[in-house]
Amino acid sequence: MLIGYARVSTEDQTPLPQAQALKAAGCAEIHEEHASGGDRVRPVLGRVLERVTKGDTLVVVRIDRLARSLSHLLEVIERLEAKGAFFRSIQDPIDTASPQGKFTLQVLGAAAEFERALIRERTKAGLASARNEGRVGGNPGLRAKDPAALRKVRLARQDGYMERLGKTAQDWVPHVRRLRPDMPWEDVLRVVNAPLPTNRRWTQSRLLRAVKAYVRDGFLPETVLGRAGRRDTDDRLPAIVAAIKGADPDITLQAICDRLEAMRERTPRGRTSWQPSSVRMLLERAEKLNFL
Repeated sequence: MLIGYARVSTEDQTPLPQAQALKAAGCAEIHEEHASGGDRVRPVLGRVLERVTKGDTLVVVRIDRLARSLSHLLEVIERLEAKGAFFRSIQDPIDTASPQGKFTLQVLGAAAEFERALIRERTKAGLASARNEGRVGGNPGLRAKDPAALRKVRLARQDGYMERLGKTAQDWVPHVRRLRPDMPWEDVLRVVNAPLPTNRRWTQSRLLRAVKAYVRDGFLPETVLGRAGRRDTDDRLPAIVAAIKGADPDITLQAICDRLEAMRERTPRGRTSWQPSSVRMLLERAEKLNFL
């Protein structure tokens, strides 16, 4: 599917010309947003990036409609590639579904890395020169506790945090969206962590903070923070197995066993390890309980 994204900066501007160009390009869906191009946290864009699936293509009229900085553009494209999706700009030579578009992207990435290296060198040289002249480093506004400077730093930190979350969103957002509030947080956490390597696993406090940030910015509905309903003890394992199966419908019984082993879930019959027959039994029960 071709999914179009149109953006204008102010309410006085109209996204109609962009929408018409996107429709002419064959977009089945067109999402419009009024927001600054310098703002990386945009609710509509966030929902679009969650909406795309494997094989889809996100289409814009020009690159600046999606991002004003090269780093933001590359970040969005990395999120799309992680989902097996593509990116196309109608008026720019970028189409990540083609070899030429991928080459252009590689050139842009190399240019961005070179630019970052130059900035680091200039910053180091400037700091060294200031120290030699006896000047104190740091932000004068922060030293004076100026409210505007403090707010700017706070927003910058928030922006950096959301940028880091965006790189891991595919690990936890689909599970949270699908399982909450029907499943308690401790079980959601176990489902999220099961396929992840040790160095990428979440704690419950970190996951809750990330979810609250995404709810605040409109990337997740407020309902995911609702109180989980009480579940019968006998229904817990079928619910967990159904959650694993729902995240990957093609997963094998043995792979589900491996996930349950990684989650350190005890087998229902006291065996030392999980068996495909036990998983099959739980899946059958999950179907009867309408968990699948």
